[in-house]
Amino acid sequence: MNPPARPSIPDSGPEHAVDTVSRFLDVAPLRRDAFIEHLAEVPLFSACSKKDLQLVARRAEDVKVGAGKVLVSEGSAGAEFFVIMDGKARVTARGRKVAELGPGRFFGDLALLDRAPRNATVVAETPMEVLVLGQREFAALIDEVPGFAHKLLAGLARRLREADAKSIQ
Repeated sequence: MNPPARPSIPDSGPEHAVDTVSRFLDVAPLRRDAFIEHLAEVPLFSACSKKDLQLVARRAEDVKVGAGKVLVSEGSAGAEFFVIMDGKARVTARGRKVAELGPGRFFGDLALLDRAPRNATVVAETPMEVLVLGQREFAALIDEVPGFAHKLLAGLARRLREADAKSIQ
């Protein structure tokens, strides 16, 4: 298995500096458990077992970034999924603040499935620790683990049903 590519978080200028990137396996066991718990809350992974989530977690990278770091930019192609382990991020769409995200929250899950343009910009408001899973690593997991794709489809169907229910209200 090839080592995962470094997350492609933009890195132009001092406000885009990535402080550290390490393999998720190097993270303390309690942090790994917290990440797996957070993954279980992601609708895309809702049909996955704990063993499946551990396989996903092994492919993630632990990334520490400084305040002001742009994690994703609205309109740019998405290729990574992020789970916030520590810190806070501001989410803007069309120049307006739409949310603030903290530990346990996630974004970019659909970028694992296609490279559609991001629908928002996410910027670190404080120093942050995020776990990042790239599209390439995720695709390799789908290819290597029989039945995993079926579980993802079930999770995706659940997410679509929830979105449909919200649109009807």
